[in-house]
Amino acid sequence: MIWTTWWAWLAGGLILGILEILAPGVILLGFALGAAFVGLLFGIGGPIAGWLAASFPLTLVIFAVASLLAWVVLRRVIGKRYNQPKIWETDIND
Repeated sequence: MIWTTWWAWLAGGLILGILEILAPGVILLGFALGAAFVGLLFGIGGPIAGWLAASFPLTLVIFAVASLLAWVVLRRVIGKRYNQPKIWETDIND
């Protein structure tokens, strides 16, 4: 089963990261970080990797939650883009 292979998840995250560079929008970067997180969980091993390997839907849920959390954090850090100039309310000489 390829979905239990740690390097496949990391390779998918790398591909999504490269696609984010080609089409910026901070959407694919969240998916890339989610895939990298799942790949690290499989790579570390232990009981968590065993639970993920036993259930494909659980693996997808962990991937989706990690991607969503990464996207929210990136949105907070990078911020939204507005297509309008910044309006200064105060002057440096005041």
